[in-house]
Amino acid sequence: MCSEAHVIRQAFRFELDPNQEQRVRLAKSVGARRYVYNWGLAESQRTYERFGKRLRLSELKARLVDLKKSECPWLYELSAHIGQQALVDLDNAFDQFFKALKGEGPKSGYPRFKRKGVHDSARLYEVDLRERHIRLPKIGLVRLKETRSDRAFQGRILSATIRRRADRWFVSLAVERKREILFPRPVERQSDVVGIDLGLKVAAVIHDGSGTRVVEPRRALRKNLAKLRQLDRQLARKQKGSRNQAKARLRQARLHYKISCQRQDFLHQLSSSLAKTKSVIVVEDLHVRGMQRSKRLALSISDAGLGELRRQLAYKSDWYGSRLVIADRFFASSKTCSGCGVIKESLRLSKRVFDCDACGLSLDRDENAAINLRRFGLDEIGLLPLPEGLREETPVETKALAPPAPDEVKPSSGKQEATANGTRRSTRRSTSKDVLVRS
Repeated sequence: MCSEAHVIRQAFRFELDPNQEQRVRLAKSVGARRYVYNWGLAESQRTYERFGKRLRLSELKARLVDLKKSECPWLYELSAHIGQQALVDLDNAFDQFFKALKGEGPKSGYPRFKRKGVHDSARLYEVDLRERHIRLPKIGLVRLKETRSDRAFQGRILSATIRRRADRWFVSLAVERKREILFPRPVERQSDVVGIDLGLKVAAVIHDGSGTRVVEPRRALRKNLAKLRQLDRQLARKQKGSRNQAKARLRQARLHYKISCQRQDFLHQLSSSLAKTKSVIVVEDLHVRGMQRSKRLALSISDAGLGELRRQLAYKSDWYGSRLVIADRFFASSKTCSGCGVIKESLRLSKRVFDCDACGLSLDRDENAAINLRRFGLDEIGLLPLPEGLREETPVETKALAPPAPDEVKPSSGKQEATANGTRRSTRRSTSKDVLVRS
């Protein structure tokens, strides 16, 4: 397969193994970033209340120098990039907020003050990555829990962001590197184009023209829900500000981190297997934020990671030579009959079988949506009507071509039986190992 080298920006995350002194310096770094961000936000608010205008970034940086000399000399113990980058992040937050007010960008709220222990991070520059260590300015040579060779690291480091999560320290390196980007694969077989209907009871229903495959969900959050509730009760009983409360909060954070890792691993395996083996991938444009407003479905939707799966498919399809087609949010994939195209307006979410009154099609609701999404993708790339060799088999034809079971007594063929009953049989099948190994 042909490819072309492109200069891209990619993130590499390493887990740190710091000693006690380095842990203190790392904690001071994220604390300094939070302090400077909150100080800059307070200064901007005071200036706006007095003069009716916001401080510019250059003015904030000048005031930060005076702050270090007068009130906060301890900031000199840390890298100067931490405070400067905190003000840059604050300035970007204000820009996004005002653009959203003018309708020139996505919805963004007013910048809020940072809380201790919530999304602790700090950005550094001029770092040096070695085989088993990384040198961070004003922190020193910190050991890594995995080697540079294991990650096949190549490229020029632009910045490094240190983060704390569940009392574990990580560094994310923004790297500029050359990567071989595969050219889009041609559609040679009908199975090269897949329609994917994402859901909650099943993670994905994948239709490739010849059959339907069901990917069972991981449900990492729901499986650990009882343990999380137990930890919540333990945390609520601890005295506020005590060491036991800090230990209980750490146990809770570690379980949340474990759940997040399980979900990410599942989504990466699924997205990588699709991007590496399929030429065209068709999914729906789901309004995940709006779906999470439902009290009954919010937990399941968050546990499924629908938005994260689409994000991974977007960049992996570019890497591995596949094409991602996004169906419009209002495309009636579940309400449209995949046999005759009639739209059934009155279809409740609780009804899991699609029954068409026009042609008599009876099919699983998710499979019917996956078939419609696949046809939408074929139409989008200009392959409808299908050329010879790519013609899609109907569910009736698939049932008729399937070999009969040894003990099954069948007086007529599957096609004749379906025609006599006025229905079509579903070809949906479920497998226990539908996800391939992650790259």
